[in-house]
Amino acid sequence: MGGRVRTDVVDGHLCDVGFQLLNPAYPAVGRGIDVKALELRPFAAGVRVRRGTGWSTLGDPRREPQLLWKTLRSGLLSPREIAGLARWVAPVMVSAQRSLRGDDVTLNESLDAVGVRGPLRQHVLEPFLAGVLADDTGTTSAAYVRLLIRSFVLGTPAVPRDGMRALPAQLAAGLSRPAETSVKVLGVDDGVVRTEAGSINARAVVVATDVRDASDLGVVPSGSAMNGLTTWWFSTPAGMPQDRLLVVDGDRGPVVNTAVMSATAPSYAPAGRDLVQVTTLAAAGLTDDAALAQARRLWGVDTSEWNLLVRHDVTRALPKSTPPLQARQPVDLGDGLFVCGDHRDTPSIQGALVSGRRAASAVIAALGAR
Repeated sequence: MGGRVRTDVVDGHLCDVGFQLLNPAYPAVGRGIDVKALELRPFAAGVRVRRGTGWSTLGDPRREPQLLWKTLRSGLLSPREIAGLARWVAPVMVSAQRSLRGDDVTLNESLDAVGVRGPLRQHVLEPFLAGVLADDTGTTSAAYVRLLIRSFVLGTPAVPRDGMRALPAQLAAGLSRPAETSVKVLGVDDGVVRTEAGSINARAVVVATDVRDASDLGVVPSGSAMNGLTTWWFSTPAGMPQDRLLVVDGDRGPVVNTAVMSATAPSYAPAGRDLVQVTTLAAAGLTDDAALAQARRLWGVDTSEWNLLVRHDVTRALPKSTPPLQARQPVDLGDGLFVCGDHRDTPSIQGALVSGRRAASAVIAALGAR
């Protein structure tokens, strides 16, 4: 999991490798992570939507009651669309497991079926989900998207005080002996792991990589698609909005989201500076100057003193999840070979943690260990 959950430190700024969030409502987080030790800094439960030269704001009235009036005046809500969205999400709120038993279709098909076709979908839901799924085609599994929406309803996404790197660091700290890193694996054959530093014999081998690397090693079938994202991290003069809201482009421009990270987590930037992330789909192909121009349009501020710290091209951000959702793929491949990763469960940190726990349990069972 640490392969894609990393943080670069650039001139005193914490720049996660790609815009990443941790939702404490993920069941696997509550079971296996010391959440208190991460000192999570939550975003506000809402979004700011840029349309033309103006703003609209939507917030969860349960957690952000101060945003209720702005939400009602946003012009993005209609009783019919809200009712359709409620019907769409109700089954997964009642029972996550039961909601997975029905027929699965694409996100577009499922929203069309309940009449969610208005401004809430077009200007808020679709651009927001494009950033979460790293996909804007509407072909993602509706069953999976419902699970994601459930987690947003139950929990508020956040970042650790020390950056997303704190999550894999906490997991690594629990190992009985330090892990050897930065050694390239060339192949896995009959309990032998071949690396650039030599071969290792093992009774059990766990391949914990993304689906593409697992395929290249011959562990899982080839052909699995992955979605990518590109994130720019800008250091800006202090004075950016401090409302902790994620910003989405209601006009459906190339930027799927942007946020003032230092407003949510002041530890992400040194004193006197703000840290802003700007994220697009990898396929957008924006140059650094074009990304800065989009930031200027979305935030409506002078960006002449913004400094680009680092750009992250995460071409393998998430496995593509198309219907029907396969939420429990095998982790025990036989003959002492095991595999885990978000491609075995759901494309998320939740899926990575669950598959890791399942693989560990399978190894223990196979070795007859306690």
